[in-house]
Amino acid sequence: MKKRLVSPLLFAAVLTLSACGAPPAASSASSSAASAASAAPTPQEGQFVFTRENFPHIDGSTSTVPLGQAIASVLLGESREDVSDLVQFSKTTQSYRQLMTGNVDLLIAAEPAEIIRQEKKEQKFQWQMDPFAIDALVFVVNADNPVDSLTTEQIQKIYTGEITNWSEVGGDDLDIVPFQRNEEAGSQTAMKKLVMGDLPMMDAPADYVRGEMGDLIKAVSAYNDSASAIGYTVYYYANDMKMADGLKILAVDGVEPSTDTIRSGSYPFLNNYYVVCSAQPTEATQVLYDWILSDEGQKLVAQEGYVSVSAVEEGAQK
Repeated sequence: MKKRLVSPLLFAAVLTLSACGAPPAASSASSSAASAASAAPTPQEGQFVFTRENFPHIDGSTSTVPLGQAIASVLLGESREDVSDLVQFSKTTQSYRQLMTGNVDLLIAAEPAEIIRQEKKEQKFQWQMDPFAIDALVFVVNADNPVDSLTTEQIQKIYTGEITNWSEVGGDDLDIVPFQRNEEAGSQTAMKKLVMGDLPMMDAPADYVRGEMGDLIKAVSAYNDSASAIGYTVYYYANDMKMADGLKILAVDGVEPSTDTIRSGSYPFLNNYYVVCSAQPTEATQVLYDWILSDEGQKLVAQEGYVSVSAVEEGAQK
């Protein structure tokens, strides 16, 4: 299949629709979209034009919803509010199942869990997959917790149940309450792969397991009105979605997670986000896949607060 990218001029013309997160107010949404549409250049021969009718059905992880909205907004020349109906993500594991059953065309998602790779093999499904951004698994505690950093070994011992009190890692004499994600969550897959390795995680009481990323953040922040809880999430969610209010993101092995330490690889727990589609996609799906990996797509990834795989202009970063 011949791979064609949409015009980079279109990206420049409508980028302002997706800048810095929040959708425009309803009163200005239509005029903003109209202005962008009128500013977009007339397509040249050979250029692919996205419309609502041919735009691929995308799915993915909770933490990539804002990027999905930005992509649709930019490529369709509409406000985020107007494209919200096109971005209904079903979370990491389920999104892969949606792709394999043909219900969606393209994913922007975290790495699949092992069960998904097994199902892929059983179904003899073939996909193409490339990283488009780098994220980090980060650990959060209540802002009043005096502990600012943990070592990898300390984190492992907390989640195997060997370390049970904050005083053992330089904190107050408080029992540690280690929250986990549900088994099919992308962050749970990352936790087991990046942090625990072959070490078995302790069986957590049901109250310590959260199915939603936002629920875990809230639970760690508010647990028993104390600083006893710890949990994990992805850096983008904790930092750029401003979900860490009242919380503190811990350094690991003395390295604080940041755009610089994630891109340089000095922060230890790194994981990719992937763009994924069938090995035999439609033309529109292949064009979108290629665009996300292009310079224009990578600039949008960076502007939305993710750490793009490709180096881009610093001005594009938040």
